[in-house]
Amino acid sequence: MLLISASEAGLTIGDFEIARGVAEFIEVIAIVAIVIGVIVSVIAGVTQWLRIDSDTGFETFKRFIARGLLIGLDLLIAADVIKTVTLEGTIESALVLGLLVLIRTFLSWTLVLEVRGRWPWQQTAESGAGGTGSR
Repeated sequence: MLLISASEAGLTIGDFEIARGVAEFIEVIAIVAIVIGVIVSVIAGVTQWLRIDSDTGFETFKRFIARGLLIGLDLLIAADVIKTVTLEGTIESALVLGLLVLIRTFLSWTLVLEVRGRWPWQQTAESGAGGTGSR
């Protein structure tokens, strides 16, 4: 009979650590997302460069690579939260997680600035002063 239990090594079923496995799987997905983002951004940027001009190609490249990085960063944060909460329940690991989240949040904001041309909390031109914006 398999029992689900919490141990010092993390949430386990038998000898398999679920939390560690899930966190590592999410990290792999994050790496794949970033790699795919880089490949797609290079292809899209070169295509636009050849069809239109180098400035359009560069802007396309920046937009696509930023999106891939944003997805990857969000997934890495999720993996870190899982590891910290389930595997490394110490004050030190929580502080390290907090620092990582701050750094990754700043990186995410700067990537959003690159993609959208505004900070995440700024309203779009279409939303006006009283609207919430659709993006």
